[in-house]
Amino acid sequence: MPSIAVGRLDDSFSLASIKAYIAEFISTLLFVFAGVGSAIAYNKLTSDAPLDPPGLVAVAVCHGFALFVAVAVGANISGGHVNPAVTFGLAVGGQITILTGIFYWIAQLLGSIVASFLLKVVTGGLAIPTHNMAAGVGAAQGVVMEIIITFALVYTVYATAADPKKGSLGIIAPIAIGFIVGANILAAGPFSGGSMNPARSFGPAVASGDFSDNWIYWVGPLIGGGIAGLVYSNVFMRYEHAPLSSEF
Repeated sequence: MPSIAVGRLDDSFSLASIKAYIAEFISTLLFVFAGVGSAIAYNKLTSDAPLDPPGLVAVAVCHGFALFVAVAVGANISGGHVNPAVTFGLAVGGQITILTGIFYWIAQLLGSIVASFLLKVVTGGLAIPTHNMAAGVGAAQGVVMEIIITFALVYTVYATAADPKKGSLGIIAPIAIGFIVGANILAAGPFSGGSMNPARSFGPAVASGDFSDNWIYWVGPLIGGGIAGLVYSNVFMRYEHAPLSSEF
């Protein structure tokens, strides 16, 4: 059974680790800039009208495409997590040390914050949209929704990218990860917003100063990611010690 590893400072500050943190910062910045930017662009083109079905599809497709690219460009350097919930799920399954995971989180959150402020500047100060519960959807319902869709995301990450038995999936892993995020946004967007990513929600909250409901996008994704890590690593992975290699 894979075990959680705390890690050592010398490993977490090696040249390869520092490169991985930079890659996570850049990948998260690119993802959030495109994802949040698509929502801003839609609001501008529709005179700030509420998100309708075509807008939901456009935002979901943009997030899926952007995540595909963000994962692909970071895969060979950092593993292409681009998401604290993914990092947490991989840490629970023994695929990355806790200490290194903390620095991944810092890089991801900084990437999201920088992307959000850049959007604020380049759009001339337009409002930065944040994730919030839809009317009639309670906090508990939102947390459960985020747990389910983040479980699906992290389970997909394990099946296509983290499992050593997966073989050579090449470009399939980033595509599958982008597809599941796009599909989950289509399903959950009208209810919880379909975040699955604490960094994706936190950066816009910082830039807008609106932290209402933000805790939901930490609690739900981290629980969902953690459950996926426990399930996949303990049920489908068959090795005594987790491969804490330079892959992640």
